Amino acid sequence: MEAGPVIDLRDVGFGYDDRLILDSVDLVVKAMDFTSIVGPNGGGKTTLLKLICGLLKPQCGSIEVLGQTPRLARPRIGYMPQSAQLDPLFPITVREVVLTGRLSSHRWFGRYNNEDRRIADESLAEVGLSDASDNPFFSLSGGQRQRVLIGRALATQPDILLLDEPTANFDPKAEQSFYKLLRDLNKRLTIVLVSHDLNFVSTFVKTVICVHDGKAVAHPTSEIPNELASDVLGRGMMRLVSHDHALSTERSS
Repeated sequence: MEAGPVIDLRDVGFGYDDRLILDSVDLVVKAMDFTSIVGPNGGGKTTLLKLICGLLKPQCGSIEVLGQTPRLARPRIGYMPQSAQLDPLFPITVREVVLTGRLSSHRWFGRYNNEDRRIADESLAEVGLSDASDNPFFSLSGGQRQRVLIGRALATQPDILLLDEPTANFDPKAEQSFYKLLRDLNKRLTIVLVSHDLNFVSTFVKTVICVHDGKAVAHPTSEIPNELASDVLGRGMMRLVSHDHALSTERSS
């Protein structure tokens, strides 16, 4: 992993039709950071993640990921979207879902080789689902499916892991196990994720990117007071930062 910034956005703007989503965004994510994107629903969190991984192109400004355009850097990015684009009637096993993460590594067609299968099995082990490898994907619980999709992202052997609401279907026990997994993965990967879990944001992540009113601003993470929870979840903008070792909170509706 390179030293210094691995994600660099400069004066980035993006919108849908006549609606501006992101305006003049400047952001830097450093190597081995653990960053959470927070903000109200519809504020641009998922859009920002898709721009970083090259699924969307900025309408102005520039984005570099690992010193390249997001499209060129995509083989080195593991991405888990909010939901799997898989037909629930399609008969696919857990291992086969994870193996699809190997397609981008060297080909779109052809058989998986022994190396692909080894990496897929290691990825399943890392997310704690080795015993379910031969099970139908859609026989799993929602939380287990999320872990399978993270395993698929890990199978690309990425330098950066991008996750969009990864704990949406987890129960509290599964969440704690998952957080430990992310903390372990952060020892070798830069992680950026969208999350509404305030306990997770305040406890585990190193940096918070606050997205609101077209702006996206990164700050060091500090403890989040309970009274600001509703703002993070959508009624306004939560900014919880540490400036000169003093805690500062700002709130706007």
